[in-house]
Amino acid sequence: MARTAVFVILVAAIFHIQAAPVDKADHGDADTKCPLMVKVLDAVRGKPAVAVKVTVSRQSADNSWADVTSGVTNAAGEAHDLVREEEFTTGTYKVTFDTKAYWKTEGVTPFHEMAEVVFGAHVDGHRHYTLALLLSPFSYTATAVVTEAHE
Repeated sequence: MARTAVFVILVAAIFHIQAAPVDKADHGDADTKCPLMVKVLDAVRGKPAVAVKVTVSRQSADNSWADVTSGVTNAAGEAHDLVREEEFTTGTYKVTFDTKAYWKTEGVTPFHEMAEVVFGAHVDGHRHYTLALLLSPFSYTATAVVTEAHE
């Protein structure tokens, strides 16, 4: 009986939780135009990871990496407009997140120096990519949302 009561309370709490409002100037509108966008969330604090440096590199024919662009996550933990459509050609890309610097500003000593996501872009035709990174000091999880390019 006690377990059932706890379960009911937890379920009720979940249904009553509301997300914090998001400023549209920092979120949402650019999604349809960005060929590559990133979102970073702090799993420890349950909030967007602000001011995480992001570097995008492209693999060259000799397998070396050349930096294409860089950016920093905003108040929503997002970095939009990292690269223009014409610069984001078919190839292998690496997105590097400076997780160590983020955790240091939060007063935490992390295990990882950085998080990297390497992927093939436009393998099945022109696409748009959103990379979501969920961070903790000792782990990270990356998820990609790949959609058809918007007109």
